[in-house]
Amino acid sequence: MELVSSEEEDAREEQQCLYEAYNELHSLAQDLHTPFDAPAVLVVGHQTDGKSALVEALMGFQFNHVGGGTKTRRPITLHMKYEPQCHSPNCYLLSDIDPSLYHPKSLPQIQAYIEAENVRLEHESYQFSAKEIIIKVEYKYCPNLTIIDTPGLIAPAPGRKNRALQAQARAVESLVRAKMQHKEFIILCLEDCSDWSNATTRRIVMQIDPELSRTVIVSTKLDTRIPQFARPSDVEVFLSPPACTLDSCILGDSPFFTSVPSGRVGSGSDSLYRSNDEFKQAVCFREIEDVASLEEKLGRPLSKQERSRIGVSKLRFFLEELLQKRYIRSVPLIIPLLEKQYRSATRKLSDINQELSTLDEAKLKEKGRAFHDLFLTKLSLLLKGTVVAPPDKFGETLQDERINGGAFVGADGVQFPPKLIPNAGMRLYGGAQYHRAMAEFRFVVGGIKCPPITREEIVNACGVEDIHDGTNYSRTACVIAVAKARDTFEPFLHQLGSRLLHILKRLLPISVYLLQKDDEYLSGHEVFLRRVASAFNNFAESTAKSCHEKCAEDLVSTTRYVSWSLHNKSRAGLRQFLDSFGGTENSNVGNNPTENVLSQTSPQEKEDTKPQTDVKLSHLASGTDSSTSNQTTETKLADLLDSTLWNRRLAPSSERIVYGLVQQIFHGIREYFLVSTELKFNCFLLMPIVDKLPALIREDLESAFEDDLDSVFDITNLQNSLDQQKRDTEIELKRIKRLKEKFKMIHEKLILHQAT
Repeated sequence: MELVSSEEEDAREEQQCLYEAYNELHSLAQDLHTPFDAPAVLVVGHQTDGKSALVEALMGFQFNHVGGGTKTRRPITLHMKYEPQCHSPNCYLLSDIDPSLYHPKSLPQIQAYIEAENVRLEHESYQFSAKEIIIKVEYKYCPNLTIIDTPGLIAPAPGRKNRALQAQARAVESLVRAKMQHKEFIILCLEDCSDWSNATTRRIVMQIDPELSRTVIVSTKLDTRIPQFARPSDVEVFLSPPACTLDSCILGDSPFFTSVPSGRVGSGSDSLYRSNDEFKQAVCFREIEDVASLEEKLGRPLSKQERSRIGVSKLRFFLEELLQKRYIRSVPLIIPLLEKQYRSATRKLSDINQELSTLDEAKLKEKGRAFHDLFLTKLSLLLKGTVVAPPDKFGETLQDERINGGAFVGADGVQFPPKLIPNAGMRLYGGAQYHRAMAEFRFVVGGIKCPPITREEIVNACGVEDIHDGTNYSRTACVIAVAKARDTFEPFLHQLGSRLLHILKRLLPISVYLLQKDDEYLSGHEVFLRRVASAFNNFAESTAKSCHEKCAEDLVSTTRYVSWSLHNKSRAGLRQFLDSFGGTENSNVGNNPTENVLSQTSPQEKEDTKPQTDVKLSHLASGTDSSTSNQTTETKLADLLDSTLWNRRLAPSSERIVYGLVQQIFHGIREYFLVSTELKFNCFLLMPIVDKLPALIREDLESAFEDDLDSVFDITNLQNSLDQQKRDTEIELKRIKRLKEKFKMIHEKLILHQAT
């Protein structure tokens, strides 16, 4: 008997050791954000489903606020440990400052802390936090379980007035879904319904665990359900739901059914129970009454299988046994993970010590210069083209680029359809994105037509000369053309500068990613890195501004004075237009010599002084032979002077001539604007990044090195930061080493038991 007793005691000690090891592992996983396979029970349910009440019943004592509304705004992790000698709960709250330290707390202090956290989060913008409140509990009624109580899911009403509650619902669901993603967690899915076809909590759980293979379904508030059933068949369906409503592949094969008494423990007049022992007894009595009520409704005794699913005690036993199996099964897998984490922490500590040893002026300057060269290498690589940076993370489609960097929009406010631009749907960065933006600029601006010209604009542009009151239609055309061109093209100059600056400034975060990817980034030297980033951004902005000023100066000069030699490319087309128009005018209004003569004017006639040209145009316009034309030259000249100098009646022919001249001048300005703008942005924005930026940043750094090295590297704060990192890493190493040795010892004992 003594031998058996001793073996049982050893088995219990091993079980407690295993459980404590997993408790430590869970805390370590939370602190280090590492994916250790630390099994736990995650409680998921809607508000008022009875989550917190069920957790308290499983623990054997009350500790939280229970009732309507949001009572849990941070997940609460409870490491419960069965301790027969503890006649009242011993609670320990994990420190938020030192994750290896537990502070002893009384139940009222635990309740006060949880309430204070809820109040604090309620007044913050997010209102919920994924950081767990971790509590270790030792009690004679506690099972050996790790349970995580999550905030209750919210089902808000639709409508604008419920937007605040809808935002809370999204925040809670996002938090709970993130917790359910942990594959090692057993999901305890609470359903407060009497009809299994209503999947309230299951609807969300099955999005993460579609087969419910790691989900235990629990129907809460059984004592309120039983009176709702009128016939035994309804009870049968509820206790054993058909496969069409609840698949039997759920963990545990069928749902559990629980009831928790509604009274609270306390000494006040509103408290129903004077002690946790009374509360525990009430939970047991409630379970007995539920079984009796079900048997009465069914008219038969419950089977052993049915009884094994009814009551908090049955659920607790199932979860404890299930978690114990998961613990034992996971032990061999935990040890390699801890070994890997230990090696990683050791390397981290070595790197910190190495960093501390290089905090002298010469080595810091050397590191700064080396980083300067590496940074510029990455910039050059991005401009020349690379596929090292992932496009899904750093690339932009044309639509993204337009939103973030500005779109090319004309006076009508209409954007060019993206599908007409090559590679519009591709996520580009660096040189490829720069090239696409410039191609879109050429495509959009190159297709712009001269804006409409009204008769009022022509008449207003005629004005009065400073020495006579005659009209000069060539001047009129120039005035209109340059005004239209300036108003049309100036916005595109601003838009192109903004777009290309956006593309170039995006090179900085992508370069940082490449440096981090190649382990060339100076982690910890934030002041120095900010200085390099600031120097790059300032250079890009000042260079873009300078380039814009050069292009703006070109646009001003092109729209300030018309040089006819710039517009000779379309001279033949204009002559053909005027010649054909002259013939038409003659046939339609042959009795109006003034309009006939005016229709013959052209920019060529204004530019060329040869009489042969005048004769030829007159000949083409009137349809007569050369001899007849020579005879009427003087008459035509008089009519021309009368029409252009002394008559301010705007004839259709005059209007068309002005329109033709404006078109010619406008298109000439457009072609020159396109060529000069593209050339200047390439020469004075893109090229300086390649040939001027390296020297500028190096000069800035060397100047800072000479003035005050501490202002560049912030050596004092860096020293303090590295010292703190070293202390934290040393604590982390000790925790991992202790836990690794504990799991190794457990693993060896498990192997020994299997061998015997």
